[in-house]
Amino acid sequence: MNMKLEKFLFLLFFTTAIVVFSSGVSAASSSSISVNMAPENPNPYENVNITLSSYASNLDSVLITWSVDGKIVISKIGQKSFSLNAPAANAEVMVLATIFLPDGEIEKRLIIRPAVMTLLFQATDSYVPPFYRGKALPTADSEIKIVAMPEIRSSSGFYNSKNMTYSWKKDYTNMQEESGYGKNFFIYVNDYLDDSSNISVVSSTVDQRYSSGANITVGTSEPKIVFYKNDNELGTIWERELPSRHTIQNDEIILAAPYFVSPKDLRNPRLVWSWFINDTQIALQNLQKNLMPLKAQEGISGTSKVKLKIENMDRIFQTTSKEINIEF
Repeated sequence: MNMKLEKFLFLLFFTTAIVVFSSGVSAASSSSISVNMAPENPNPYENVNITLSSYASNLDSVLITWSVDGKIVISKIGQKSFSLNAPAANAEVMVLATIFLPDGEIEKRLIIRPAVMTLLFQATDSYVPPFYRGKALPTADSEIKIVAMPEIRSSSGFYNSKNMTYSWKKDYTNMQEESGYGKNFFIYVNDYLDDSSNISVVSSTVDQRYSSGANITVGTSEPKIVFYKNDNELGTIWERELPSRHTIQNDEIILAAPYFVSPKDLRNPRLVWSWFINDTQIALQNLQKNLMPLKAQEGISGTSKVKLKIENMDRIFQTTSKEINIEF
């Protein structure tokens, strides 16, 4: 009898141990609940939405409490989402979600540290005339450079942008080769089939404690030509564009200023300049292709059409032309 009792007690203990072990495995773990924050890298004072989801537990039927910096803001059954405004730049708030599941509590912590990110872009091979106050805009097949300027402050000052890691995307596609440590700029050639490109970047400190992100949509422009008067004494009169009908009395020189054509060097032989007077091409002898000398003959009056066409032999979509009526 004693032997049988010992066997029974052993079997009972073994079975109980199995039940307890199985119960521990079935309990929900923190990893079974995911947290999504939108936007992922908020700007200062931007509205932030936080959402909980789970593949293992029904969150609609359990109590969820949301706290901000230790203070309970809302406590409600099925409260899977929560919204708040991000703090000031380089400040932080701690959001805590406590999920009361039947087999225990689970806490999900989220620290929001907004930072400012500035993105600057420029077409690196796009020509603009002297004294132009705007930036060189991209056209079809232009090379474009995007520079990221994160402003993340630590206790000792701002982080050096060169000492951070960057993750670049072009049209929502990860650019692995262009991403990495110290890569705070991104260079690409836009496709002539696309009117615009969306470029985004996330910069992070090496310890991953701070991050900031931004995106920019870069559109394309059409190259153009603007005519100016080149005066013998005053030089080029940049402040006044010649109208579509321009009157000359004696000798005059028209200067053609192309905007947003490439390459930048107007002397490059890949740029073909073709001048026309009344649809007849004129061969200019001077070295400066952008100057057209005109002369009004004494005793003769009338109107002539002057036209300039500029072609890039490598980029056919950068061809542009302009014409003007000259009265004399």
